[in-house]
Amino acid sequence: MTSTTPRQRTGWAENGGQYEYRVLTIDRSVSRHDAVRLLTDEAEHGHWELERTRLYVGGERRVWLRRKIIRVRSTL
Repeated sequence: MTSTTPRQRTGWAENGGQYEYRVLTIDRSVSRHDAVRLLTDEAEHGHWELERTRLYVGGERRVWLRRKIIRVRSTL
């Protein structure tokens, strides 16, 4: 039997990091293949990652994407 311990959260977000969010609404007329292609392009070119997806009764999809906000500090 293995014991499970809660994960220690020492990640980037817990150390004051912030995310930028983007919500996409995909119409029911868009095929699943095209929606996957759209999200893949956003991930590869915009550095977005998938946060959440919701499928609504009418067939509409709502997708939340997020990416890290990187603040550049002056070294002068």
